[in-house]
Amino acid sequence: MPVRSLLLSVVLITSSILILPLTGYTDTLVIPDISNQPSNTPEGVPRPTRSMTMEQVKEQFGNPLEIHGPVGDPPITRWVYKRFVVHFEQEYVIHSVVRKNP
Repeated sequence: MPVRSLLLSVVLITSSILILPLTGYTDTLVIPDISNQPSNTPEGVPRPTRSMTMEQVKEQFGNPLEIHGPVGDPPITRWVYKRFVVHFEQEYVIHSVVRKNP
């Protein structure tokens, strides 16, 4: 076996050994399917709608259980209620989602 072929084999085997352990450690982003969530009606889960202000949300739904943020630019704040979570960009609702396990 020529030296060049032997060297190529060693490089390929070494590369494979170094890369194999990395293949099982990938992150997966899970995005919930919101198409099956109850609608924003009395029959579903009433929750804030887009463009409501923080003050309007507090007036209609009360104080949140938890407040997270603001984070990032533009600042995003997340308010957690018992049955839903509200996401704000600055002071306006950008969306609200029903909690999976309230």
